[in-house]
Amino acid sequence: MIMIRKPIVSGQFYNDDAKELKKEIKKYMDTVKPEKKAAAAISPHAGYYFSGQCAAYSYKSVKDSDAELFIVLGLSHSGYESCVSLDDFETPLGIVKNDNEFAKLLIKNGLKEDKKAHNCEHSIEVQLPFLQYVKENLKFVPVIVSEDYENVAKIIIKTIKESGRKVIIIASSDFTHYGYNYGFIPFSDNIKENMYKLDKGAIDKIINNDLKGFLDYTERTGATICGKYPIACLMKILNKKGKLLKYYTSGDIINDYSSAVGYAAIVFNL
Repeated sequence: MIMIRKPIVSGQFYNDDAKELKKEIKKYMDTVKPEKKAAAAISPHAGYYFSGQCAAYSYKSVKDSDAELFIVLGLSHSGYESCVSLDDFETPLGIVKNDNEFAKLLIKNGLKEDKKAHNCEHSIEVQLPFLQYVKENLKFVPVIVSEDYENVAKIIIKTIKESGRKVIIIASSDFTHYGYNYGFIPFSDNIKENMYKLDKGAIDKIINNDLKGFLDYTERTGATICGKYPIACLMKILNKKGKLLKYYTSGDIINDYSSAVGYAAIVFNL
């Protein structure tokens, strides 16, 4: 049965008051110059205080798209396998309608349905208020992507072809998580510079459409890029070069790098 998935990080990652939430998103969006229309974007999923400005760069690029459907690729921080949900999602800005026709076709083509996995995962939810802000009458499909990203990409490609739909794909990911809180301390000096260097190595692979190089890099360096599989899935689907619009870390916001996370806005133009 199709239900409404309630928000789980409203009031924590973003404002739970609709008026204040719109005001916050507008503040971020107003500082960003319009980009060319994008076919896809990578956007962070941290609290808006930290990553909202970065996310605005991604969403400004899809604001004027005439796409009928947004496919949002998230991950499971709880370890669930790749899956789709048929539920609508709620945020303080209202209900985001799930495109059940497309989602059911994904299931028919081999993608598992698991609403439980989506109910406890925030990486897709955090994208939705930005999507609601830039797109009226929004329809989306939420997909969690795990290690079988290649299979998920094949299913999505097949489903897009069969449906004939115009889509925009959003991959939800933060970049390197540094510090004791994340169990990742590959360096202790010049943390800001080293975080920038570490993430730049991964971003260069992404924007140059080097999927194998990207995954090999994360394996070799241990870079804690939580959404590496959603990113890999997006790269597999598109097979085109991207463009970095914005990068910074949470440490830049609070001037403390002892526990910091990197954020990148990357777009792939039509």
